[in-house]
Amino acid sequence: MNPQAKLIFTISLLLGTTITISSNHWIMAWAGLEINTLAILPLISKSHHPRSIEAATKYFLTQAAASTLVLFSSMTNAWHTGQWDITQLSHPTSSLILTSAIAMKLGLVPFHFWFPEVLQGSPLLTGLLLSTIMKLPPITLLYMTSPSLNPTLLTTLAILSTAVGGWMGLNQTQIRKILAFSSISHLGWMAIIIIYNPKLTLLNFYLYTMMTAAVFLTLNSIKVLKLSTLMTAWTKIPSLNAMLLLTLLSLAGLPPLTGFLPKWLIIQELTKQEMIPAATLISLLSLLSLFFYLRLAYCTTITLPPHTTNHMKQWHTGKSTHVLIAILTTMSVILLPISPMILTIS
Repeated sequence: MNPQAKLIFTISLLLGTTITISSNHWIMAWAGLEINTLAILPLISKSHHPRSIEAATKYFLTQAAASTLVLFSSMTNAWHTGQWDITQLSHPTSSLILTSAIAMKLGLVPFHFWFPEVLQGSPLLTGLLLSTIMKLPPITLLYMTSPSLNPTLLTTLAILSTAVGGWMGLNQTQIRKILAFSSISHLGWMAIIIIYNPKLTLLNFYLYTMMTAAVFLTLNSIKVLKLSTLMTAWTKIPSLNAMLLLTLLSLAGLPPLTGFLPKWLIIQELTKQEMIPAATLISLLSLLSLFFYLRLAYCTTITLPPHTTNHMKQWHTGKSTHVLIAILTTMSVILLPISPMILTIS
């Protein structure tokens, strides 16, 4: 893809996201979502591989259906209340339809089937965009309509997402699919708290985006797509692999690392809201995803492949690591001690 086209699509992505997150009117928010969808399609299908074309088609169909539902829910609300303002979503049927539409856009269970397939068919950097920046507009819409959403429905979707994201990631060997199920699991944590403390959802999303960006950029730097190639990639940039181990454990939410912060705060908020069974269940279900993060971490740094198989040792690339990866990885590991400051800012 030539640089001019790539620049146009990137600017369109930023424009679509900005329009949605800054709009008050439903039609403007819908237009931003549509611009976003159309801008990411060429980036998914740019390799012209049949799997990429399939991924782009699946993405287009699901996003088009979700956008139609967003429009339908806003029209139903306007029909009953005369309000086109996003924050005035007071009709219960409209909020139910909107929750389903946003769940479809984000890839929450039971609308998650498209997401692993699309991520598997995309290049790593496009996968990073799909997992992070493309999730921001729908989460912003949830944030703005959070007072009128149905708590039971969202809690059910959240617990199912954490369960399915953990279970289905267990037997995967493709790293992009593992990261897709990890994303579904994290979205469950965000969805469960959005009604009670929306700012906590945004904090969780920002930290998740930072850690996922660090993982995707590292994998792109060492050119790894499967677990089997990850095992032999440690010779390329050994120091980067060691840091990837810490970033993965942070994504899993282990205590001394940054990823523990949102989980800790969400469990605390849920207990304040007297939702102790939900907090216990979602904490236990996150152990499932911890297993596949540990498997990734194990393959990254701890194991050498068995010597019975013939394999080529990778050359040490010798090139310096990108500054962005260094900054993101460091932040993914050491932000927990300054959490009071982060909470004050947010």
